[in-house]
Amino acid sequence: MNRDAEATRRRLLQAATDEFAAYGIAGARVDRIAAAAASNKAQIYHYFGSKDGLFDAVFDAMCRETVDAVPIDPANLPEYGGRLFDSYQARPWVQRLAAWYRLERADTGTLLPIVMESNAAKIEAVAAAQRDGLLTTRFSAPELLGLVLHLSGFWSSHTPEMGARLAEDGLARQREVVVRAVAALLSAS
Repeated sequence: MNRDAEATRRRLLQAATDEFAAYGIAGARVDRIAAAAASNKAQIYHYFGSKDGLFDAVFDAMCRETVDAVPIDPANLPEYGGRLFDSYQARPWVQRLAAWYRLERADTGTLLPIVMESNAAKIEAVAAAQRDGLLTTRFSAPELLGLVLHLSGFWSSHTPEMGARLAEDGLARQREVVVRAVAALLSAS
């Protein structure tokens, strides 16, 4: 792929990230994405096949970026939860894209390979730490990972009214709550 084609593809992905985060899959408009990327709709279909294919590419890129930026450390899950929280604060569109994905794709039966692979690797890392006695076995490895992931994203999953109250604590306190909640989860017997 030449530089111009790769640059066009990157612009389309960035514009699509913004559009999907704001409007979801159903509400996103390929004409707005094309205009924001200084491209055209034909390029979207050329590179991604469809609006759904474009969303999948955006979600795939977001997941890969998160996995690379925040590798799991099963020996220190509280800090892993804190680093995920930091990542979500630095990239607020991640939680919005994930929410749209859950809302609009949950019933399709389509599972994205990057998400499946990432979850499998993390679950195996947690299970290995459990076998080695480093983590509690009170919860299965998938349950424990799910709880850590949800705690790290807690701040973006509540109503605006609760968010207004919780925001008073500030980011440092919010991160501390995530780390302490994961630590408490691990100490539970």
